[in-house]
Amino acid sequence: MSVNTERLTKLIIGPVVAEKASRVNEAHNQVVLKVLPDANKLEIKQAVELMFKVDVTAVTTARIKGKLKRTGRYIGRRNEWKKAYVTLAEGNDINFLGAE
Repeated sequence: MSVNTERLTKLIIGPVVAEKASRVNEAHNQVVLKVLPDANKLEIKQAVELMFKVDVTAVTTARIKGKLKRTGRYIGRRNEWKKAYVTLAEGNDINFLGAE
């Protein structure tokens, strides 16, 4: 199944910078990414392999519901989004900071 490379380059929104994401990276060699809500696991795998030149062994996804937020008497909701836990093959690493 061939997927458009233009879609693959727009699929990944960015890394998730959180304490849990860094613990998962150290413990299981996984990277946590924010992706488009309509992305599937195969597309995410192909996008990571294309953009970062690494080998991906598994992809797990989770849909995050938007939290209710309140400003005075007005109630709003944050956007819902999707995150992907991408397991990298042994010896592969993605460095988002650019430091060696």
